[in-house]
Amino acid sequence: MKTKLFFAALAVVALVAAGSLRAADKKVDLKCPVSGKPASADHKVAFNGGDVEFCCPKCPKIFTANEKKFAAKANLQLVQSGQLKQIKCPLTGRPMADDKLVEVGGVEIKVCCAGCLGKMKKLSPDEQVTALLKDTSKGFEAVKK
Repeated sequence: MKTKLFFAALAVVALVAAGSLRAADKKVDLKCPVSGKPASADHKVAFNGGDVEFCCPKCPKIFTANEKKFAAKANLQLVQSGQLKQIKCPLTGRPMADDKLVEVGGVEIKVCCAGCLGKMKKLSPDEQVTALLKDTSKGFEAVKK
């Protein structure tokens, strides 16, 4: 009886450890939306309900001068960092389908139907970021702090 309990406890510990490792593998290194270099929490700007990080003190100035140009990549960073969460299909505003998803920048974004999924699969990764994240009003909301 003690042996069975020991092995059961060992199995639970192994499952928890494996889950933790999988979660650690999902960590995405944030990129500066202006330069594409690694972002730093030392340089950030409030945007779309979150804080976007940049690589250096120059990039926030470039970003704020032309937010529209960098909005998709800034929103990608907000999704990657968990500051924006998906609530609907970002293309149509309709409910998401669990089996219709596109991996963009290391995160999975769900769409509503095969039509939207087909459109996304025809695009390059950069075009997917723009199509799905330039305007987040249909499919995402800021995570309350």
